[in-house]
Amino acid sequence: MRLPPLVPQPTQLHPVPGRFTFDDTTALKIAPGAEGAARLLRTLLGPATGLPLPERPDGTVVLALDPALTGLGDEGYGLTIGAEGVLMRAARPQGLLAGVQTLRQLLPVQALHDMPEPGVPWSVPCAQITDTPRFPWRGAMLDVARHFRPVSFLHRYVDLLALHKLNVLHLHLTDDQGWRMPVAAHPRLTEIGGHPHGGAYTRGELTALIRHAAERGVTVVPEIEMPGHVRAALAAYPALGNRPDRTLDVWDRWGVCDTVLGVHDEVLDFCRDVLDEVMDVFPSPHIHVGGEECPTTEWHASPAARRRAAEEGLDGPEALHGWFMERIGGHLLDAGRRPLGWTETGADLPPYFTVMPWRDTAHGRTAARRGHSVVMAPHRTTYLDYPQSARSDEPPGQPGAVVDLRAVHGTDPAPADWSAAETAQVLGAQAQLWTEYVPTAAHAEYLTFPRLCALAEVAWAGRGDWNAFLARLRHHRTRLDALGVPRRLSPPPSPPQERKPDE
Repeated sequence: MRLPPLVPQPTQLHPVPGRFTFDDTTALKIAPGAEGAARLLRTLLGPATGLPLPERPDGTVVLALDPALTGLGDEGYGLTIGAEGVLMRAARPQGLLAGVQTLRQLLPVQALHDMPEPGVPWSVPCAQITDTPRFPWRGAMLDVARHFRPVSFLHRYVDLLALHKLNVLHLHLTDDQGWRMPVAAHPRLTEIGGHPHGGAYTRGELTALIRHAAERGVTVVPEIEMPGHVRAALAAYPALGNRPDRTLDVWDRWGVCDTVLGVHDEVLDFCRDVLDEVMDVFPSPHIHVGGEECPTTEWHASPAARRRAAEEGLDGPEALHGWFMERIGGHLLDAGRRPLGWTETGADLPPYFTVMPWRDTAHGRTAARRGHSVVMAPHRTTYLDYPQSARSDEPPGQPGAVVDLRAVHGTDPAPADWSAAETAQVLGAQAQLWTEYVPTAAHAEYLTFPRLCALAEVAWAGRGDWNAFLARLRHHRTRLDALGVPRRLSPPPSPPQERKPDE
């Protein structure tokens, strides 16, 4: 019996003869702690199948937690499908949530539809599956600062991540071009900074998104950029800048803006206020504070910044970046969180930061040797804003090389020539979708898939065989079709509008 190809590929998969059919008589036997997985199974299968899947002591679909299954880790699961019943086991609830997604992929693709599909036999092939992830961090970053996406899209995006056993949605909430996170003590951040290219979220919307994601095994990690990429914040509160007398607009260009936060006490108090609210809304262990692409021109020109550098015994204004990140990181540590930032060299952030090397894989190795926890995000293989082909009808994207499906599949978060100690520092991998050139939801999904399928494969299962992955992806593409993920954009978007120079 051939199984429908799965993405990502399970660790161990053994087909056995026969099929199990879900029908109106199918009931669930739910062990203590497995209630969330049962709710998710009903939520995902209900719209297309109409099956109630009630709970009964003699249910033929058993969802069980067994802490003794230590070999499965936090997210692994075992799935035994026989002709008379289904047994799903895990050591932790997250493992059962991953198993639900596998069961969903084993069903006919119509099970993914959000409308009733009468007459479909809801059967799955019998099999024995044992499955554990290679890395604990399997993420996707979505930039909602450059182009805002409504919270309904974020719910859908989370659903798509969960289908692929991706477990982190990194939400890039602020940048030069927009501020999307409400902060009660500083309302102008969204009143002023939320206008360009969209809007802003409410606290209630973010809380509901976090809950929706958690029910699917996905953690939402917020990012608040500092001390660079802050033009939207400075438009709202000029006193936070190095020239408080200057009135700025939210930036209407792409690229790196040279206006950055000042380093006076009021700025540090502001950042702590913002991060306290962020931590109050987002329960994620990690809080991302940006840290990259911070020009020091304004600090060199500012008497107050030069005085701060001298008072702190720093070599000069360039060293204010590390000084700033140390204070922000310390505030997060004191609150029991783990500071997370982009690293441009592997050695530019305090050693207790978790880091995302984006310029080069070698910077990840540098960071690992320094003792950082590392989430690999090299732009040549994980940046989904680059075009995914050189075709003439490919939509405009970030200038630079093509990042095609094979490039993403070829990324390796822990290369074979790294030492065991270096590899042990790698938490996992993450794909990035920056949205300067992504004006619509359909465009975002087109750029994300199927390249994110390859990242999911690498982070869960390892790279494996490229041709075998392609063969599985051909069937998996029918699942994406069923979910309405576009294969092409029609008509393709026009080139990005020229931005007027900064004044």
